[in-house]
Amino acid sequence: MQTQSKKHPDKEEYINDDYTSFVRKVKKKTGIDLSMYKEAQMKRRLRSFFEKKEFASFEDFFHNGINKDEDVLAEFLERMTINVSEFFRNPKRWDVLSDVILPRLLKDKTKLKVWSAACSTGEEPYTLSIILDQYLGSKSSSILATDIDEAILLRAKTGFYTGKALKELSQDILLHYFIKETSGYRVKDTLRNRIRFKKHNLLADKFETGFDLIVCRNVLIYFTEEAKHNIYKEFNKALNTGGVLFVGSTEQIFNPAHYGFEAEDTFFYKKINELE
Repeated sequence: MQTQSKKHPDKEEYINDDYTSFVRKVKKKTGIDLSMYKEAQMKRRLRSFFEKKEFASFEDFFHNGINKDEDVLAEFLERMTINVSEFFRNPKRWDVLSDVILPRLLKDKTKLKVWSAACSTGEEPYTLSIILDQYLGSKSSSILATDIDEAILLRAKTGFYTGKALKELSQDILLHYFIKETSGYRVKDTLRNRIRFKKHNLLADKFETGFDLIVCRNVLIYFTEEAKHNIYKEFNKALNTGGVLFVGSTEQIFNPAHYGFEAEDTFFYKKINELE
């Protein structure tokens, strides 16, 4: 006779309470609101991390790790950043940006204000800098590159890359925009000087305004529907009318008009009106 495994509601309730308390304490200490991330995914990622560090629970992880050990705190913050990136990731989408979106944006402008949100280790803002240099040369354009993790931003500022991150780059681009070093390539100042790196929390910090293009790819998928709803509204306010939001290949907005956008191409949304 086959028996069914019994659930342990008291244990499950403890685990849920343990995580709820952890979320509250993390927000107070770091300003990061984990309740705005998809809970099941976040629990799995963090549990895998703290078990490798030999913490027994979320409570133990916070009190004896995050709250006491700066190295553990730094690693935790790095885990909060989705650090899978490369230059010209999903190259066909960048072709659309170059061939369709930028020509339209530049019809009435000689320079653009661009934001690379959740920029991780910097491949995305440097990709934008390459594209803008190809279009505008030395003419002034600005790129704001932000992320929640200061350690990741420091890596991005160094502009040093190896291996997989470079796989979509042609030899011409490597020669023109990078300096070859012993173990990899470093971006030239012509790319770096266009970019301003800044710590920013999409879920809590104020958004700058006046952007012509916002690129936010492969991060919104980790947020709850409520969090995405709020971020889309803030992106609308941050963009000039006619400006464009460029999202990741798994982040299609199914009701763009609700946020004052219309689809200009796949994964590109043009702001058509201000939200009240």
